[in-house]
Amino acid sequence: MKRKSLTPESKMPSYSLKSIVAQNIKKLRYQRGLSQEKLAAMCGYHRTYVGAVERGERNITLATLEAFANALSVDPRELLNDENTGA
Repeated sequence: MKRKSLTPESKMPSYSLKSIVAQNIKKLRYQRGLSQEKLAAMCGYHRTYVGAVERGERNITLATLEAFANALSVDPRELLNDENTGA
């Protein structure tokens, strides 16, 4: 069986998934009345990191996804759900 070669496009992380996570974190943070600084403190991250995540500039790990979900009191899958973004 011949292996399918990966094109540069298929090696790149999904921009849309990164964008969905970013939008969901920002939306939930606003809904809870939290500043980036407060959310960062709750997660153990720096405020500028939270801002970069919300702008979709960072590729986050599963551990980071879980930290955001715990701080926002949601299931981690909710941060991945594009139905929550209003897109």
